[in-house]
Amino acid sequence: MTALDRLSPAAIAAAVNNGASSALTVAEETLARLAAYDAVQPQIWISRIAPEDLRTAARAVDARIAAGERLPLAGVPFAAKDNIDVTGFETTAACPAFAYRPESSANVIDRLTAAGALCIGKTNLDQFATGLNGTRSPYGIPRNAYNLNYVSGGSSSGSSIAVAAGLVAFALGTDTAGSGRVPAAFNHLIGFKPSKGRWSTRGLVPACRTLDCITVFTDRISDARIIDDIIAGFDPADPYSKPLIDRGLRGDRIGVPRREQRIFFGDSESEYFYDRALDTLARTANLVEIDIEPLLEAARLLYEGPWVAERTAAMADMLATNPEAIEPTVRAVVEAGTGMSAVELWNGIYRLADLQRHADALWDDIDLMAFPTTGTTYRVREMLAAPIALNSAFGRYTNFVNLLDMAAVAIPAGTRSNGTGFGITLIGPADTDLGLLAVANTYLTAADLPGPPLLDLEGRMQTVKLAVVGAHLKDMPLHWQLTSRDATFVGAYETAPTYRLYAMADSIPPKPALVHSEDGAAIALEVYELDVAAFGSFVVEVPAPLAIGTVVLSDGTSVKGFVAEPRALTGAEDITALGGWRAYIARG
Repeated sequence: MTALDRLSPAAIAAAVNNGASSALTVAEETLARLAAYDAVQPQIWISRIAPEDLRTAARAVDARIAAGERLPLAGVPFAAKDNIDVTGFETTAACPAFAYRPESSANVIDRLTAAGALCIGKTNLDQFATGLNGTRSPYGIPRNAYNLNYVSGGSSSGSSIAVAAGLVAFALGTDTAGSGRVPAAFNHLIGFKPSKGRWSTRGLVPACRTLDCITVFTDRISDARIIDDIIAGFDPADPYSKPLIDRGLRGDRIGVPRREQRIFFGDSESEYFYDRALDTLARTANLVEIDIEPLLEAARLLYEGPWVAERTAAMADMLATNPEAIEPTVRAVVEAGTGMSAVELWNGIYRLADLQRHADALWDDIDLMAFPTTGTTYRVREMLAAPIALNSAFGRYTNFVNLLDMAAVAIPAGTRSNGTGFGITLIGPADTDLGLLAVANTYLTAADLPGPPLLDLEGRMQTVKLAVVGAHLKDMPLHWQLTSRDATFVGAYETAPTYRLYAMADSIPPKPALVHSEDGAAIALEVYELDVAAFGSFVVEVPAPLAIGTVVLSDGTSVKGFVAEPRALTGAEDITALGGWRAYIARG
């Protein structure tokens, strides 16, 4: 199959309303897209509409248009996470033993279908929406759309992939701890998490009922705004719904974590992209460093404190009657809540009130916050090996948001070398949703990011970029060690101006030593790309006192490259002023 372009709800609806297309035509195109991508990731779906039923629904939309209606989502295909009720589909929450067939659709589904949208199916998720990674489902593991070796993010895993792969124009997810934001970041999407109560949660299987939000994944900010226009509103049948309020948002004072609190779990690419995003934001706003420890403490209440008991309450019947039906990691998480006492719960409520007061005070000095959505990402096999610890890393910058009653929108901010997305999240006080979307749109316009990479349709080969500075350069004595491993030349570059270069003594063939130094200079080098296995065999052959470490290039990105132990400088000549090894060799 060829790559599938992403879909625009606005463009589809305009074409159907104006007669340039029809809902039936869109339905047929959607069925073709689904069939094509089924060969790659059928596991993103738990259930899907029968083709003839989709055609029937599309004809009904066309009939409404012919009768003179103008529908804001005419013929637009969408997906719903399978913890949201949709009539005609089972609701499973990714637990077959829990499955039931709802008598009515969730409020948000009714609003979307009334606007002319077509529900294509129910998407896979971390079971009972417990997880931020997408690997906790008996229906299979949805994988990152741009690198199938990596996690999709969760718990709204299938919904994010359905949009990223161009199968639907938008998809509903849910968010209690970041489930509508983390998958957006990893798959180069917009993930809009409205304020609590802005969108009705009637018809949603609860994870933490007091915190849950239904969310949307889209390709554009304008599309998220369209969906909000249709879904937002008070629902008297939902006890957690509230009257619609839109507070203003200035947006010229943006809070960011203190530098020492910016944790990226060793992911230098994420750190670079976050710094670059802050540079973009700083063009139109003042960045204010804030102490995020109180926010992190609030986040810890969600899984390390009494709020885990709210998840336990939502699954109490399953835990009591059929615990073996629950995915093992999910069960381990929610079982911890059975031991929580009422005293612990009330102490947690009191502490959260203190932290809420701190969070509210932040808005005196800032208008919104801009955090990394996540600090890093992981391969599926890594997540399966350490499912709780690595999942927790994803929640560092997300878990506090709903506990402290904030609105958020996750937006793209870069593409890692492995194709996965890095994103930032703009976070504001409750009811500043429209203002956040406006700031997000301003940022994306200023950032002018390239579009997402090509979809991974066959299983992307894992590669590593390697910087060489001496005997491995083209036409140098050891270059054959690269060509024999089918290394691909990426380009000629320079390091950041923080390195010194030395010609080592008594090295055969002659070799340089690259050493990090704050009073250094830019050093010329070449970058090659090797598959992981070839890179590993290359590293094995690197002789001491040389080693392979991380080298920062002049544009701020990092690659693997030759560095040296201190003993390499014994008797060595400092040749930094020459700017590179070729100049040294040419000197004779």
